[in-house]
This record gives sequence, C-alpha cells and structure tokens, in this order.
Amino acid sequence: MADRSPGPTLVHPLADRRDALAAASVGTALRLDVEDPVAAVDLRVDPAGSGPAAVAAAVGAALPTAPDTWTALPAGTAVRLGPDEWLLTSATARPEGWEFHVDETASAHGGMAVDVSAQRTSLRVRGTAARELLAFGCALDLRPAAFPRGRCAQTLLGLAAVLLVAHDVDDLAVIVRSSFAGYVADWLVDAAAEFQP
Repeated sequence: MADRSPGPTLVHPLADRRDALAAASVGTALRLDVEDPVAAVDLRVDPAGSGPAAVAAAVGAALPTAPDTWTALPAGTAVRLGPDEWLLTSATARPEGWEFHVDETASAHGGMAVDVSAQRTSLRVRGTAARELLAFGCALDLRPAAFPRGRCAQTLLGLAAVLLVAHDVDDLAVIVRSSFAGYVADWLVDAAAEFQP
C-alpha cells in the first residue's frame, strides 16, 4: 500500500512576524496584529446592471455603491476597488465554495468572480496613534474627517501597494499582497519605534 503523506501545511505569510508586531505595540496608543486568513473573491460586474443586486442577495448584504468605500457582509466585508470591481471577504466561508457561489451569481449577469484568498493578507493597526503611524509612509490624508469609518483606498505604504480600510477612528486594516506582507510588517515595526516610551 502506498504511503500517503499529509497535504501541504498552510502557513500564514506573517507567522514569523507575530511576536515582533506584538512587541512593537504601545499600550492603548498602538496595537499591531496579524489577522487570520479569510476567503476572498475579486468580483467584476457591471454596476449599472442587475449584477450587484443579485450578488448582494447571494452574499447577504448590499455592495458599496460609492467609490473608495466598504460595507459589512455577514462575516466579512465588501470593498469597492473600482468602477466595476469589488473585493468580497468572508471569515466563515470556504474559499473554493464561496468563489463558485459568487461567480455563479455574477456570471448570470455578465460578471465574474475569482478566488484571491491566498493573494492577500491583512494586518490590523489600532490605537490612538494608528493613523499617525500610517501617515509616516502614506501620502493620503488619514485624518478621521477625510478618511472616516467606511472609507478605503488603494495606496502605497512605504514602497508597497496596500489597501487601507477604515473600520473606525482608531482601527484600520492594511491589506497587502502576500509577497509584500513581510516588508509591510517590518515597516510597521520600524515605524512603531517612534512611539515607544
């Protein structure tokens, strides 16, 4: 009988940086965390057609209609990336099943959905100094009045392309391609040194 070895072990792209991020945290002023992986699909569908409403019904919540905004899904988010593009995430769905479900709905309306679960990873920057820290390496105006809860933007952080998502005044997600995740984590740890007592 053939020896069956287990399949590949999934390792979070930032598993080796969790401790450094935790050590760079500064009380209530700054907390840096690695978020657990989520199922994610890149959705493309005509915003003027019936596709967004059909997908919204399939995922259980409305998709954002304004540019650079996000809305909550039952177990994730829907982020407006472009005129006809959204990033949908779910913390409870299985990537392959969810992608098929969203794609089946989108394709019936001339759209498509692609599983991008392994493509990106997310860090969370929280605390009263969160926006100040991110402003060190980002050209966006991150003041709460200009970048309130519900806003998102594709931008550069240091030298890496990221997606910033404002969950609250002191709570932002930094979503980055897995291949640049280590660079972004190291950049955050280095920048956080400015806030150490």
